Amino acid sequence: MPADRDKLKYVQLRYEGDEVICTEDEITPDERELLQYTPTPPPRSRVLLHSCCAPCSGAMIEEMRYLMDLDVTIFFYNPNIHPRKEYEIRKEENIKYALKHGIPFVDCDYDSDSWYKRMVGFELDPERGIRCSACFDMRMEVTAAYAVQHNFRYFTTTNATSRWKDETQVNLAGVRAAKLYNAGTDAMTRRKYQVSVDEKFYKQEYCGCAYSLRDSNIWRAQQGIPKVKIGGDSAGLGTRYFEDVDADEAEESQAVVDAFFNDAAQHFGDSKRVAKYKLALQTKPHHVAVRAIPTPDRVTVLMTVDKPLSC
Repeated sequence: MPADRDKLKYVQLRYEGDEVICTEDEITPDERELLQYTPTPPPRSRVLLHSCCAPCSGAMIEEMRYLMDLDVTIFFYNPNIHPRKEYEIRKEENIKYALKHGIPFVDCDYDSDSWYKRMVGFELDPERGIRCSACFDMRMEVTAAYAVQHNFRYFTTTNATSRWKDETQVNLAGVRAAKLYNAGTDAMTRRKYQVSVDEKFYKQEYCGCAYSLRDSNIWRAQQGIPKVKIGGDSAGLGTRYFEDVDADEAEESQAVVDAFFNDAAQHFGDSKRVAKYKLALQTKPHHVAVRAIPTPDRVTVLMTVDKPLSC
């Protein structure tokens, strides 16, 4: 992660009843101290790992389970992923990896309606903006709630292992939900690609939500790169499955990632979109959004037995 990213302002969300108050401020000393608080669970501790996808999970699970000797449970709650076909592909990759390594897998129901309600007013926000903070918050809150209800002392997320995510933004969401155990490092990112190649994971081509799919395709068109392909045997860029560590990592190198987010912050040079975004700020208060936190009424726990168990 570039050293100068520490100088950026980060979106802060404060919840008051059913409203979300959004500001963009420097990280406070107290928040910085919390971000540096990274407890190491003792061996055999139960840890709930929120997983966004198999490629981001593989290296973390490898280290947490086999090097740190932690009792890991995978928690899949990602109502942001769009379309449903892509969601199911990513979930199935997670399940296959969990079964292979004998790891419990908690599958929360797809709840995209609640996610879209929470994103109202943030549709045109650039990537890594308020919308992403609200999205991380939503997923971390549900993860934390499940952890408390099922007696997990620790929980964490795979989101920060990807160069496409801002580590501090992800961790702030975790800090807001509970004390976050953080395992994101550059070495972990490199290992992520090796595990993905070894497992031949499906290679998703965008972060996950409808808005990231939209913006990824806009940027690709400007760069002369084919559009994202969902499912099937071929990808819009590179191979459909992870096959070569160096080539796969180069496709989303830090330079590529930074170039995308720099352009996204400028709305890809689209003056009409900028005007529409400014109009939205004038007609709808941008600092308020409905807080719609879902409470899944049915959760399936996939154990290493013949069939899923309901809880």
